[in-house]
Amino acid sequence: MSRAPYLLSPLDAGHDRAGFHSDSDPLNRYLREQVTQDIRRRVAACFVALADGQRIVGYYTLASASLLLADLPASTGKKLPRYPTVPAVRMGRLAVDRAFKGQGLGGALLADALDRATRSEIAAFALIVDAKDEAAAAFYRHHGFIALPASPLTLFLPLTTVPRS
Repeated sequence: MSRAPYLLSPLDAGHDRAGFHSDSDPLNRYLREQVTQDIRRRVAACFVALADGQRIVGYYTLASASLLLADLPASTGKKLPRYPTVPAVRMGRLAVDRAFKGQGLGGALLADALDRATRSEIAAFALIVDAKDEAAAAFYRHHGFIALPASPLTLFLPLTTVPRS
């Protein structure tokens, strides 16, 4: 059970990014130094989990993407139109503050990302992720993601399998 209720919202200038500390220096640095530029350039959207008002305790990013039809497992690809690519949403980053690890926040952030992707008026076949390591890949597989046959750290979840809220 989590210590605090979380508010999930788009990142804005009023959020304190300096106090966020995950176990990944690149993810910490991205939140502090790069994400604002990506948002301004419209190459990513960032959503944050807030505790105690404005404290960021987790975040994730979403961007449009595509998957090569040939990269999907044959059982999945045969059910899709024969276009070279299928539209997708990429979750580029997902991080939880060290003080909030082990409380289910990562799963809650993933659920929010899936909800946003399924509610979008722009069609997408799947949510895709590039896991940074085998432990991250195991997290996504636990949540129903499927590894691409030739790239086991790239996983996808067909959005038709996600219950709509």
